[in-house]
Amino acid sequence: MRSHYCGQLETSLVDQPVTLCGWVNKRRDLGGLIFIDMRDRTGLVQVVFDPDQSELFEQANSLRQEFCIKLTGVVRARPGSQVNTGMATGAIEVMADGLEILNRSAALPIDFNQHVSEEQRLRFRYLDLRRPNMNHNLQFRAKVTSAVRRFMDAAGFLDIETPMLTRATPEGARDYLVPSRTYKGKFFALPQSPQLFKQLLMMSGFDRYYQIVKCFRDEDLRADRQPEFTQIDIETSFMTADQVMAITEQMVQQLFVELMEVNLGEFPRMSWHEAMRRFGSDKPDLRNPLELIDVADLLTDVEFKVFAGPANDPKGRVAALKVPGKAEAISRKNIDEYTNFVGIYGAKGLAWMKVNDLAAGRDGIQSPVLKFIPDAALQGILERTDAASGDIIFFGADNGMVVAEALGALRLKVGQDFDLVEDAWRPLWVVDFPMFEGDDNGLAALHHPFTAPVGVTPEQLKANPTETLSNAYDMVLNGVEVGGGSVRIHDSKMQQTVFEILGIGPDEANEKFGFLLEALKYGTPPHAGLAFGLDRLVMLMVGASSIREVIAFPKTTTAACMLTDAPGFANAGALEELGVAVIAKSAEDDS
Repeated sequence: MRSHYCGQLETSLVDQPVTLCGWVNKRRDLGGLIFIDMRDRTGLVQVVFDPDQSELFEQANSLRQEFCIKLTGVVRARPGSQVNTGMATGAIEVMADGLEILNRSAALPIDFNQHVSEEQRLRFRYLDLRRPNMNHNLQFRAKVTSAVRRFMDAAGFLDIETPMLTRATPEGARDYLVPSRTYKGKFFALPQSPQLFKQLLMMSGFDRYYQIVKCFRDEDLRADRQPEFTQIDIETSFMTADQVMAITEQMVQQLFVELMEVNLGEFPRMSWHEAMRRFGSDKPDLRNPLELIDVADLLTDVEFKVFAGPANDPKGRVAALKVPGKAEAISRKNIDEYTNFVGIYGAKGLAWMKVNDLAAGRDGIQSPVLKFIPDAALQGILERTDAASGDIIFFGADNGMVVAEALGALRLKVGQDFDLVEDAWRPLWVVDFPMFEGDDNGLAALHHPFTAPVGVTPEQLKANPTETLSNAYDMVLNGVEVGGGSVRIHDSKMQQTVFEILGIGPDEANEKFGFLLEALKYGTPPHAGLAFGLDRLVMLMVGASSIREVIAFPKTTTAACMLTDAPGFANAGALEELGVAVIAKSAEDDS
């Protein structure tokens, strides 16, 4: 129906006839002339209707926003004084000589010139997607997936599909279950990831696999989570962790150069322990200059139990967070707000110290805890934090994880509140993760139970599981984990040992993973892989604040679809055929 796209018209087409299809973005009646901005997925072009063509002019007079039209005309150059430099097609316009209204639009239920709630945007998503920024986001996402496929194909990877109807995999979230009609009482699980199948592909000899694949997790949601999301899933055989990191780093570097003209450079590496110590996070945002500084050894002998307790506890931590030059800017009201904020992460309070005049010694320090800190400890804190006049120092004192999470979150919040975050791209590899997390009540795999440990035998792992590092690696970009992976266990004895440490007995292991354990017996190659969160990666690249901004039809934070009103009820006949009964929730269930 069309000869050209609106956004692709340029001066080389001047005096040439064109046929366009799209929507009326805006209509302006200037008395003698009618102008419309016509839109398709490539952009806008200005169209002019001449009153000398009375029938056409009258037809154009009936156009309204979002009418779907087909238009013919001739491209002409705009006079120099009328060139619109803010528009890609601003040097030309189309003089219309024909118009067909393909479909009229009712009054729009949402007005994008006004503030529109996200609920309304999702309810009328087909209209929301017409907006230029959403149009751009989805087109950019398509370019990312296309570039990924080109890179992976050129690197010798095979695009292989894995099943959607499968058994549960241990990814740490609840599964979405699908009842089986032919096996009543049994259920498929939608995959939380293709983890086991991609390992089986390595055992099958397909040494370089990738897939852009849907994954499903029934978990509590937030801005960067969805019940269904997309992974760039990669698995390799006969490649070390360094080699997997190198090739995936190259892929991301190439994406940024090709699509954004940004050179990310070589990605630095940081151990998990260093990241937690310095930034309180295993996905630190390196654009933020603030760091956590340990001061527990300076406070072991103070009488202030809030500090002395954690300082003398092997599992405790006392850390300082210095904010340079903000002593005056951060008011007592701000401090109270920050105290409430760190409470979200389990902190019982937030001690602080303003360095009003460093040269004045103790007299130049303002702090509600100053009286509890002797001169030697105070001097040590000021020297270790490299404090200067005008600085404010916050303190966290509790068990190590509470301090890391609370001060790590405060670091990010203060950085945002006072515009301390550098406008840049700061990638990072985080490596050397602990193999397990947990306590005397039980251990859990920090990544997943198929991650290989570093440099130990099964016997050594069993003897000292909490001190063992995993051969895992996460790619972090501007404080967001965009990908994570590991070397996998390819030895059946090591796999059984990991299951044993996790409290998964032989019967349970065989029931859940018998097919994998069986496959490990038959010449399994060393293998490793990584999965990128495509939604998160695109979100960062387009500068969006939520992955919902880069997904065509996302769910809400309660995992509902506003557009289709899903989930919905199934009819009784379908449930009976599946052998499934819905039991109403009683009042006793709420008590």
